[in-house]
Amino acid sequence: MSAETVTLPVAGMTCGNCARSVERKLTSTSGVKRATVNLDAASATVEFDPAQTAVPKLVAAIEQLGYGVPAPPK
Repeated sequence: MSAETVTLPVAGMTCGNCARSVERKLTSTSGVKRATVNLDAASATVEFDPAQTAVPKLVAAIEQLGYGVPAPPK
């Protein structure tokens, strides 16, 4: 089982609470091993098991919180 890592742009985060919310949501997503959100860089780096989840599901998790993911990787 090999993990993949992706860095997603996250639009709309304005404070530390925003970043923590996104990090918690991603971490609780099935298949995610680790998620780190950087407010200053407006990005989320996610390590995940591609057998359990995929980038579109990670994007959807972020969008469920009301944040945007402009031009996510395919």
